[in-house]
Amino acid sequence: MKKTRVFKYILLFTLWITFAAGIHGSAEEESWCGLTYESSLQLQYATQFHVDYFEKGYIRITIEEVGCYLLIPEGGEIPQDVPEDVVVLQKPVQNIYLVATSAMDFFCSLDALDHIRLSGTNADGWYIDAAKQALEDGSILYAGKYSAPDYELILSEGCGLAVESTMIYHNPEVKEKLEEFGIPVLVERSSYEPHPMGRAEWIKLYGALLGEEEKAEELFEAQAERVRELESSEKTGKTVAFFYISSNGYANVRKSGDYVSKMIELAGGTYVFQNLGEEDDSALSTVNMTMEEFYAQARDVDCIIYNSTIDGEIYTIDELLGKSALLADFKAVKEGNVWCTGKNLFQETTSLGDMIVDIHTVLAEGSKGEEKLRFLHRLSQ
Repeated sequence: MKKTRVFKYILLFTLWITFAAGIHGSAEEESWCGLTYESSLQLQYATQFHVDYFEKGYIRITIEEVGCYLLIPEGGEIPQDVPEDVVVLQKPVQNIYLVATSAMDFFCSLDALDHIRLSGTNADGWYIDAAKQALEDGSILYAGKYSAPDYELILSEGCGLAVESTMIYHNPEVKEKLEEFGIPVLVERSSYEPHPMGRAEWIKLYGALLGEEEKAEELFEAQAERVRELESSEKTGKTVAFFYISSNGYANVRKSGDYVSKMIELAGGTYVFQNLGEEDDSALSTVNMTMEEFYAQARDVDCIIYNSTIDGEIYTIDELLGKSALLADFKAVKEGNVWCTGKNLFQETTSLGDMIVDIHTVLAEGSKGEEKLRFLHRLSQ
């Protein structure tokens, strides 16, 4: 009996220690690089990064499977015992070479476009007005895409940080070269977030990087609240196909576990392709289907959303049928329930909540809700 009681107390004590560590950080984290731990950034959905705050304004940013970054406050000194694998960044982080297109909207939303001097996408590749204008007026310079950067230009502009997507791992020599030149490289993994709003929550990472935490929190919370409002709504019972027709005649559709598929579910719909691509462990988020396969599975779908971000926007049913005559037999086409995304769909990451609401509006209200839409438009007959 006594042994049982002792074991119970030990278990309770262990649980209390674990709980306390979860709130205040582990004993190891209370002192890191000689800095006293103070707090951590609270995240609701994001799982691919963490931000920890230490005394005197020092910030640690950890990105899953990428590494750790120590942000030094203005006027602050680099601690003596920083591990070799920690990337040191000095505030303010300026003259950024932005290659990860999904991050541009965060900078624009935080009114921090002036931190970017170089872009991996030229003016004609941007669908964010502020970014496009900055490339056109020269306040941001095109410095080559991720696989072929203009090193001379990057060095001459005093680049303080290169923000890359995980595509950089296809050309690891580029990352190594930038680091050889003394340019820190931050690889962002927002595309690996399992929840759509996890992607949007990456604005908090950039808020920490730029000293705009409060604004980042406000912007994210406004989007998260829009999604929470939908959670109390009834499911629409509508099935949805999201796709585009490739140049070689295939239907390119999202995998079932992709974030676009999850956006459809959050909007109250049902993605028509269930368990698609689950055995494919590649990093690709899409699958090519023959039109015959696509026809067999999606002919009776209630709603079609055509993805314009690859081959351009379309505005009429005739344009859609010009890509494949088989689509004429689809229920959604016959009923005129066909929609097209804007080219800005995947670049305006901050507004993922609005995108989900748009999909819900299409499913719940149809053509009656057209004037409310920001990212979708209905194809005319």
